[in-house]
Amino acid sequence: MRVLVTGGAGFIGSHVVDALVADGHEVGVLDTAAGAPRENVVLHRGDVRDPGAVRAAARGVDAVCHQAAMVGLGVDFSDSPDYVSHNDAGTAALLAALHDQGFEGRLVLASSMVVYGEGRYRCSVHGVVRPEPRDRARLDRGEWDPKCPLCTGPLVPEPVPEDAAVDPRNVYAATKLHQEHLCSVFGREHRVLVTALRYHNVYGPRMPRDTPYAGVAAIFRSAIEAGSSPCVLEDGRQRRDFVHVRDVARANVLALTAGAPVTGAFNIASGVPRTVLDLAEALTAAAGIGSPPTRVAGGYRIGDVRHVFADTERAGTQLGFVAEVPFDDGVREFASAPLRAAAAQ
Repeated sequence: MRVLVTGGAGFIGSHVVDALVADGHEVGVLDTAAGAPRENVVLHRGDVRDPGAVRAAARGVDAVCHQAAMVGLGVDFSDSPDYVSHNDAGTAALLAALHDQGFEGRLVLASSMVVYGEGRYRCSVHGVVRPEPRDRARLDRGEWDPKCPLCTGPLVPEPVPEDAAVDPRNVYAATKLHQEHLCSVFGREHRVLVTALRYHNVYGPRMPRDTPYAGVAAIFRSAIEAGSSPCVLEDGRQRRDFVHVRDVARANVLALTAGAPVTGAFNIASGVPRTVLDLAEALTAAAGIGSPPTRVAGGYRIGDVRHVFADTERAGTQLGFVAEVPFDDGVREFASAPLRAAAAQ
């Protein structure tokens, strides 16, 4: 099979390329930094927002794996034009070029758990409820966990399934949801099978170094490498699902090659929630003696959410995906794995 991977020189994209090549597929990479030549990989240096670059890269392919994106929470709302340009306009340009070429293959989109906003919560009185957006006054008082919007009682977080209501709570999240919508419309109009993989917190080798656009794992890893303490916001008890990048790459291959049609959205996660503090302390321990202890600093970012972790049943039953890399093994490897220069994709 001939597969185009947009963003194939980036963190996750490069691992997807590795997995596809290992399975014997021919791979084309479209990336602004396409990397070094390699066997069974055709490199196209270009921007996914450039229709000409996409048409050249997509000619004759059987499937497209769309990884190219600007990621992370960013600095502030001034980043919004760049997020919309890279993620939404880039996806629209990709789909328009595929339309022009009469593409009829499979399309796999790298989506994200950020489309959910907060995860799933249950009130003992009112059942499953949707928390209100985070309130600065409560956060300033260190009241981190959301309350029931109906009775202000405590809430218990639960794994979030794919049919949960979407509620993006920052610009990046809004653009990822729009990517899903654009791809879904394209799929319906062209009878193209579209799979949206909602990645949870991906970590592993080749993560970009600490920037406002990096994931929390890279931020902690960069701090340890620099001889500083990993700094955990709030109280560190925010729950996430940390999934290794090789598992994420394997999920992409499954979606691209499944014998029966596999469409819709899928949580791609380990299925085992951990706290942010768990990750920081595990990385510190894996780095060895002399590593500075984790510092719980309080504070917050208004665009963050408190708890979001995955229900992985649908990915297991329909996609055949179950994460294989144990957290302890993955973190131990990541503690000494080389990082890469930050990039937009």
